[in-house]
Amino acid sequence: MLQIKPKYLLFVFLAWTLVFGQGLLNQAVAQNNSQSNTSYSQVQLTQEQTQKASDWGLKKDEWLRYEQLMRGPIGIYSPNLDPLTVLGIEARTETERRYFAELQVKAESNRVQKELAYQRAYDEAFARLYPNLMPISDGMTDTPSTSSNIPSRLAVFVKDNCIACDSRVKQLQSNNQEFDIYLVGSRNNDKLVRDWANRIGIDTQKVKAGVITLNHDGGRWVQLGIGGDLPAIVKEVNGQWQRQ
Repeated sequence: MLQIKPKYLLFVFLAWTLVFGQGLLNQAVAQNNSQSNTSYSQVQLTQEQTQKASDWGLKKDEWLRYEQLMRGPIGIYSPNLDPLTVLGIEARTETERRYFAELQVKAESNRVQKELAYQRAYDEAFARLYPNLMPISDGMTDTPSTSSNIPSRLAVFVKDNCIACDSRVKQLQSNNQEFDIYLVGSRNNDKLVRDWANRIGIDTQKVKAGVITLNHDGGRWVQLGIGGDLPAIVKEVNGQWQRQ
């Protein structure tokens, strides 16, 4: 009679257990997905949910899956993520991930186009309603930098009630120099910047033409880390900002 060694029987038993167990797991996952899809199809969206899904370009089951995901860990770790990002991060397949990535690219493009259109309308309205007021930047954008074709503009850091600052800016303007003024300590007060510019005689037409720009410092002087007293005339040279 053929004798089977105990070690061989143990190996067969373990192999059968793994195969059978994996089969049960796959069946459970498939059943769970099927139940989720079935439950999605049976749920009726409220008017608010329908509108939100439409705003993001999502189908009914996609919106419901987003809401379900936000009740889980990702909703706790990242409660402010938009629906497209959430669905993309939690995508179940590579195809699904690419699908939500494309939706997000289209949504971002649409948002940027709307913002640019509104900015143009705002600029036109400002110029029409307040033709004598000088436009002022919030100082959040980077100061002009050098390139191979466009020379760097001067960045002029000044403060109010500073005779030396006033004198230096007047000199630059009389030399027909292009430069960007940053008023340190303006606290985003447009009136303060305009009053200062009018007091020292900044040419309104040059500001409107962009020859001279008026900006809130917004902490930029400290960020540059150059130090020293104001006024400070700085320019980017080989990637480094230096006093002139």
